[in-house]
Amino acid sequence: MATAFSGGRSDGRVLLMSVWASCGFAVLSLVWGLFAGSQMIVFDGLYSAASVLLSLLAVLAVRTVALGPDERYPWGREVWEPVTILVKAAALGTLSIYALIGAIVEIVDGGRSVAAGWAVLYAVLATAGGSAVSWYLRRRSRRGSDLIRAEAAEWVSDTLLSLGVLVGFLVALFLDRSGRSDLARYVDPGMVALVSAAFLPVPLRLGTQGIREILTMAPSEDLQQRLAGHVAQVEHEYGFAESFLRTSKVGRRLDVEIDFVVPETARAQCVREFDEVRADLHDRLHRLAPVTAMTVSFTADRRWAR
Repeated sequence: MATAFSGGRSDGRVLLMSVWASCGFAVLSLVWGLFAGSQMIVFDGLYSAASVLLSLLAVLAVRTVALGPDERYPWGREVWEPVTILVKAAALGTLSIYALIGAIVEIVDGGRSVAAGWAVLYAVLATAGGSAVSWYLRRRSRRGSDLIRAEAAEWVSDTLLSLGVLVGFLVALFLDRSGRSDLARYVDPGMVALVSAAFLPVPLRLGTQGIREILTMAPSEDLQQRLAGHVAQVEHEYGFAESFLRTSKVGRRLDVEIDFVVPETARAQCVREFDEVRADLHDRLHRLAPVTAMTVSFTADRRWAR
């Protein structure tokens, strides 16, 4: 329990850093976007503002998970992680669709005039700042929860968005100074349309992940193969006739159920020996997922294991 709580506090600090960074970007983007007359920069600010609220929700989820199991949550509170990820995906997806529709309307109406020089300067600052935060979060996500990984993916996407915006505003600046301000008017709404459409796969991927975990579906194929490999090794070493593996992933918790069919020739035949098998499996699986809920059963009749 102490380890889980420590991890929760660590994840909470990382997410709070993301909250403060998002606050800074939101204020900067909204003010700068209104000053430069850029709907693209305003959209970036709205996205950052939404990220602030969603990151605060993620912090609350991390602290809730860290409370551990009790009478109300006998299996733990890890389900709050995928629920939060699903809410985040729905909010960001809605924002992207709204921006896409608005951009198409502006293009049909003849575009928008933008102070391209100020817009380029903003894009440079946003790309540099987003790169720094993305690097930090990706580094911390290697040992963090799925919420940290989702936060890192969100910042990487936002940084790529800023880089694309920089290229777009440079094009607008070139067109404006080349006497083609009529074409430059379409750059800003065009970028909003392209960026919001390109960003839609991110909330879709996050939403799919959240739904899979809420429905307690199997984890990734790679993790399943590694789990099956360890179970097969134990089956072979102890001389069991057969093994059945069932697993699902909910937040940072990996739920594993293993049933062994025990023949008379197996090395383990009594309760103490079965406990040795459980300890062996625990040590092996702990390396794959530090928070693992494991159930190991033994039977001489195959029909009770299927």
